[in-house]
Amino acid sequence: MTTLLKYTVVFVSILLGATLQSQELNGSYSGNLDVQGTQMELIFNISPSEDGYEATLDVPAQGASGIELDSVVLQDNRVSISSAKLQMTYTGTLSNESIEGTYKQAGKEFPLNLNKTVKKQPGNTQLPSTEAELDKLAALEAGDYKYSVEDYFTTPEAYSFQLSPDGKYIAYMKRRKTGERDLYLKETATQKESLLKEQGEDLIRGFYWANNNRILYLQDKGGNENYHVYGVNIDGENSKELTPFDGVRVNIIESLKEDEEHVIVQMNKDNPQQEEPYRLNVNTGEVTKLYTVNEGEAPIAGYNFDRKGNLRAITRIVDGIKTELLYEMEGEFKRVKLTEFGDTFAISSFNPNTENPDDAYVISNLEDDKTEIQLYDLKQNKKIKTVFSNDTFDVSGISLSRKRNYEIDYFSYTGEKTVVVPESDTYKKIYKRLQKEFGEKQFFTIGRTDDESQYMVAVTSDKIVGEYYLYDVEKDEVTLLYKLLPHLKTADMASMKPITFKSRDGLTLHGYITLPKSYKNGQKLPLIVNPHGGPQGIRDNWGFNPEAQLFASRGYATLHVNFRISGGYGKKFLKAGFGQIGRKAMDDVEDGVDFVIDQGWVDKDKVAIYGGSHGGYAVLRGMTKTPEKYACGVDYVGVSNLNTFMSTIPPYWEKYRDMMYKIWYNPENAEEKVIMDEISPALHVDKIENPLFVIQGANDPRVNIDEADQIVESLRERGVEVPYMVKYDEGHGFGKEENRLDLYKAMMGFFAEHLKDKKAAPIKG
Repeated sequence: MTTLLKYTVVFVSILLGATLQSQELNGSYSGNLDVQGTQMELIFNISPSEDGYEATLDVPAQGASGIELDSVVLQDNRVSISSAKLQMTYTGTLSNESIEGTYKQAGKEFPLNLNKTVKKQPGNTQLPSTEAELDKLAALEAGDYKYSVEDYFTTPEAYSFQLSPDGKYIAYMKRRKTGERDLYLKETATQKESLLKEQGEDLIRGFYWANNNRILYLQDKGGNENYHVYGVNIDGENSKELTPFDGVRVNIIESLKEDEEHVIVQMNKDNPQQEEPYRLNVNTGEVTKLYTVNEGEAPIAGYNFDRKGNLRAITRIVDGIKTELLYEMEGEFKRVKLTEFGDTFAISSFNPNTENPDDAYVISNLEDDKTEIQLYDLKQNKKIKTVFSNDTFDVSGISLSRKRNYEIDYFSYTGEKTVVVPESDTYKKIYKRLQKEFGEKQFFTIGRTDDESQYMVAVTSDKIVGEYYLYDVEKDEVTLLYKLLPHLKTADMASMKPITFKSRDGLTLHGYITLPKSYKNGQKLPLIVNPHGGPQGIRDNWGFNPEAQLFASRGYATLHVNFRISGGYGKKFLKAGFGQIGRKAMDDVEDGVDFVIDQGWVDKDKVAIYGGSHGGYAVLRGMTKTPEKYACGVDYVGVSNLNTFMSTIPPYWEKYRDMMYKIWYNPENAEEKVIMDEISPALHVDKIENPLFVIQGANDPRVNIDEADQIVESLRERGVEVPYMVKYDEGHGFGKEENRLDLYKAMMGFFAEHLKDKKAAPIKG
């Protein structure tokens, strides 16, 4: 079967003839294509609409749904369906609740008989708690508080501001009263606002100015992370999908300031397991493939283009866990570096501010424990000089001025807080002016016009959600654009305090503690420890955290621990966590809990653990590893069984499988398989002693819903009623406002039941 059919995801409108009554086609019709001995199920879902019918086509084996078709004609019980994009037709005869016919695509024919069926939802639909049960749980949080869950987690009225290249417009997302988020424009001179693109069934996941007259935006289907690129002119014209390749994941990887008609995207159109680069016409959707990964070649993890769109370097994976940087020289890609997993040598940007075309700024930790920024001659394979480094933290941020021949404006890195180090004389003046305006608050220039006459500035802190300003350099004026969630008053917010402590085996660990605004010395508070996701290379940062603020407003302390394998602290710290997930990495979390207990801030009998993704795994692992430590836990899209997790990864992760084995564990290694079984919570639910709340998105492509079902079903078999929230229009984390609000309301009720006033009752099973 062609890739085009097997990997498709799009909404379809179907026009049906009037010969048959609508109810006779209302429902789902399923059939199997037999292609070279492989059975591929197709499901057509048809429902009445104002114009006749609407329908979607699902391919469950590929996680695909909503295949776009051009037309359906029904005449004298003969059904004819066609799609020019798929190069397919289907013709058949309708009889009662079945259609007997033939499927044709790209010159090949397949018999396909469809029978009426009931569309299945992902996972075990008998397991999730009912809406009434979850409402009852949420009602357990009955305190009288100044701020509601909605105050913290309602989508801001406007957010995600971006300046047009000429500064004439600001594009941003704006919330409707009903919670949907639409794409808007505002003229900077007149402040006139206009709706550019309405949100449909699916969220606009991000947008980007392609040029002064056109915006690109990304959407997927129900959180499945198969992003597609769409384009629209600022006058609303030429609105179209630019990458109509179903079941394909697309990302914009390079803007081309020298070519306003094109961007460079990568997508796994020709091979589900390998992204390849394409030049995409932002107006027509025409794509030109720029590089092909041939069968049998090492998989490629990344591409580097110069400002003119020339492919200059590729990074590929060798022997599963090593990384090879190849640089184009004399028409060939030749090896510059071969690095071990955990070591870093990567191109940040090419350096046009030089007579040597082979100069580039690279991020490297090959000479030291911490990553630093170097100027490097790629052809000579030689460092010219180190341009920025820090003894304690990894550094990687560098900003160049296109107007001033790519002069370095500033460096940045994340320490206890984010640090910006001005470099050019021009930016030093700009930074000094903004410091005068914003004082000790954190501020960042997050965008600028092409002529660098205007800068977009974001201001934040641990108590400020976010404020956006426009700085006019010539006028020397700073103008407030918008304050996110301004009803959350700074004076009412809690402080996030950096902490440092030692692990039980002597590592220096960093993290943050958030105590309620009303905290008084000597109080022992309930604690929510929140391990981060990832886990590798990710870290928690200082700044406004709506979860920690919500928890603080309800009287809870929140602990964030950057356990071993977290990013930003050097390669030794990163590598110390390889093969230690659920073991020493979990010890670090426990050591953080013990540290804050020892400081006298926390009641050791009222500690909860909550996290998402790897953090969700840490919840389950913590409650099976040291069940006495946690009064309760909340697992949000977390892994429960390392064996099934490794067998259900998305196809575009396949090239990273050996790296995942290095980070986690290798099920093909007998010794590591034993460890996997030992630390897979789903295999040890008998050790869970205290209450657990499980939350899952049904369309999650990273952590399959089976991971959540397993843990819930196992506990239910022991007679334990575990609250279980599943959202069938979400993926790896909840993007829709109404779902997010449901999540936090139920979570706060769960914490109120098990952290306040009385100890949590042990689970009996």
